[in-house]
Amino acid sequence: MSASIRSATVRFGDTVALADVTVDIPDGRIVAVVGGDGAGKSTMLRALAREVALDSGILRSPSKSDIGYLPAGPGSWAALTVRENLDFVAGIYGLSGPELTERREAMIERAGLAIAADRVAAALSGGMRRKLAAAMAMIHRPTLLILDEPSTGVDPVSRIDLWRMISETAADGAAVIMSTTYLDEAERAAHLVILDDGHILTQGSFDDVRDGFDGTVTHGPDPVRAEWSWRRGRERHEYWPPGSQPDQNVQAIGAPDLEDIVIALSLRRQLTTGADR
Repeated sequence: MSASIRSATVRFGDTVALADVTVDIPDGRIVAVVGGDGAGKSTMLRALAREVALDSGILRSPSKSDIGYLPAGPGSWAALTVRENLDFVAGIYGLSGPELTERREAMIERAGLAIAADRVAAALSGGMRRKLAAAMAMIHRPTLLILDEPSTGVDPVSRIDLWRMISETAADGAAVIMSTTYLDEAERAAHLVILDDGHILTQGSFDDVRDGFDGTVTHGPDPVRAEWSWRRGRERHEYWPPGSQPDQNVQAIGAPDLEDIVIALSLRRQLTTGADR
């Protein structure tokens, strides 16, 4: 096991960013973390990257030299070319000479950046720049790869390239944890963690999360209880927790998708515990 956090709590003043969170990141697997704004995703990743100290709990994580960390944002130096960005980061990790050249060119090829290798990062498209940042996090072959929303705002083709790079890194044996706003990516991960306001709502494989979801989600043109509902396209979806009886004027959804599950579990926590958002 390359990394884990056990009963981890992180506070920023009076705000609890993580509350008794336990997650394992096994070697060779991808763990996806999802949740709304303020859920605690970035805080958990920064704790694993040793950028944020735990107030309580246990952190098991490699030394910084064995971690690849891609924070939210561009993740590269705008005035440097693709090759210069990779050379600079590789040098920090002690790579030089033929080994550096070999890894740099391999990462450029994997990221589909060969046509832009001598272009400054500021001149890259958003998708290209994010792929460069991912390549910079991977170039030293870390045992733990941490990616904070690597594909947010990236075009569909670049998303495919990024996912391939991430999957190949896991296949090579690295433990990978990533936050994502794209639930189709989360469904492909080996392990899924759903966070809300610093608390884990559920975790496991996508099948585990789906099979363990209780209650009923219905759909219809108008909500019966507005506080338990949300818009999906032209309809309103509504969550009925275990023990509640769906209204006869709405129709149950046979198998809620991950988006419905995430929203329903978040609503249940907020409305049953009085949690603030």
